[in-house]
Amino acid sequence: MTSLTKNRIESIDILRGIVMVIMALDHVRDYFHIAAFTDDPLNLATTTPFLFFTRWITHFCAPVFIFLSGTSIYLQSLRKTKKELSAFLIKRGLWLIVAEITVISFAWTFNPYMNVSVLQVIWAIGISMVILGLCIYLPFNVILGLGLIIVFGHNLLDIPESAPGFKGGIWWDLMHHGSFVNYPYVPNHSFMIVYPFLPWAGLMMLGYCAGIFFGPEFSEEKRKKILTQLGLAAILLFVALRFVNSYGDPVAWNTQRTGMLTFLSFLDIHKYPPSLLYMCITIGPALVLLPFLENIRNGFTNIMRTFGRVAFFYYIAHIFFIHLIAVVCYLINGHTIQELGTSKLFFYFIIPGQGYGLPVVYGVWGFVIIALYPLCKWYDKYKTNHPEKWWLSYL
Repeated sequence: MTSLTKNRIESIDILRGIVMVIMALDHVRDYFHIAAFTDDPLNLATTTPFLFFTRWITHFCAPVFIFLSGTSIYLQSLRKTKKELSAFLIKRGLWLIVAEITVISFAWTFNPYMNVSVLQVIWAIGISMVILGLCIYLPFNVILGLGLIIVFGHNLLDIPESAPGFKGGIWWDLMHHGSFVNYPYVPNHSFMIVYPFLPWAGLMMLGYCAGIFFGPEFSEEKRKKILTQLGLAAILLFVALRFVNSYGDPVAWNTQRTGMLTFLSFLDIHKYPPSLLYMCITIGPALVLLPFLENIRNGFTNIMRTFGRVAFFYYIAHIFFIHLIAVVCYLINGHTIQELGTSKLFFYFIIPGQGYGLPVVYGVWGFVIIALYPLCKWYDKYKTNHPEKWWLSYL
C-alpha cells in the first residue's frame, strides 16, 4: 500500500474514531445526567448552552459513521467482485440487526427478561448494508441517483405526517418516522423503533458514491478540493434552507426571548428521523475535515485511528462499560436489586431525576475513553495479526 493510499484510508479511520469518542459523551449523559430521563437537553425552555451543545455535538456521530461506512464499502469494491461484496454486505448487515436486538439491546437495558428490543443505529447500519448489498449490482450513477433522491426528498414524507390524526403504521415507522414508537409482537415483548431505515440507507449510498474520490483516479489535490467544496456547499445549503424555514426539517426555528436561544433554535434540527438539514450540517463539516486529516499524524490521531479501526467492538464494549458504572453508582446510592421490579423504565439501574451535573458527566466520559483505549488497541492488534480469522470482519 502506497503512502498516499494509506493516508487517505487512515483519515477515514481517524474521523470515524473521533465521532465514536464523541458518541460516548451522549451515552454517558444518558446514564448519569440528572435530567437525562426527565427532560430533553434540547428543550429551549429549560436547557443551557453548555447542556445544549453537549447533546448537539453528538449529532455528528451517527450520520458521519454511516456515511463513512458507505465510503469504506466503496473501497472494498475496488478489491472484491460485486458478488463477493454483495454477499458480505448482506451477511454482515443481517448479523448487525441480530446483534442490535439481542446483545446491544441487553447492554442498553440490562433487562434479564429481554422483553424490549431497541432498533437504534446498529440496526440502521445493518439494514442499510443489506439494501446496499442488493443495490451493488446497479450502475454507479443509479446508486448515486437513488441516494440523492432519498436524502433530498425524504422530508416530503413529513407533509402527510403533519396531517391531524395521521397514523402511518409499522411499515411507515420502520421506513421513515420511527421516533421511539413501541410495537408489541407477542405478549410482554415488544420492539422500539428509534432509527427508521430510509434516510440512513440513502446516506450510506451517498457515502458509497463519495468513495470514488478516494480511488486511484483522483489525485490528493483534486480529492481535497472536491471534498472541501462539497462540504462547504452542504453547510451553505443548511444555512439557506434553514433561514427560509420551509423545507428540509419538520420543525421550524423561531425567534426566542434572547439572541442565544434564537441561535440555538436555528441549530435545533431533527434527528428522529434525520432531516435533510440534519444531514447537511453534520456531513458538511465532516467532508471539510476529512482531507485535512490526511496530513496529520500525532498521538491524538493515532488514538482516534485505533478507535475507528475497531468501531463495532468499541461500540459494544462502551455501552456495557458505561452501564456497569451506572450499576455501581446505583448501588452506592443505597438502592437495591429488589427495587428494579418497581422501575417503569426498561433501562435498569436508572432512577429518573437522580444523577449528576455536567462536570461529572464529562469526568465519567473521560474515564470511559481512557479505560477502553488499551482494550481497543489490543483488539486492533489481534485483528491485524490474524487475517485468517474470517469472523473478525464481523466484529
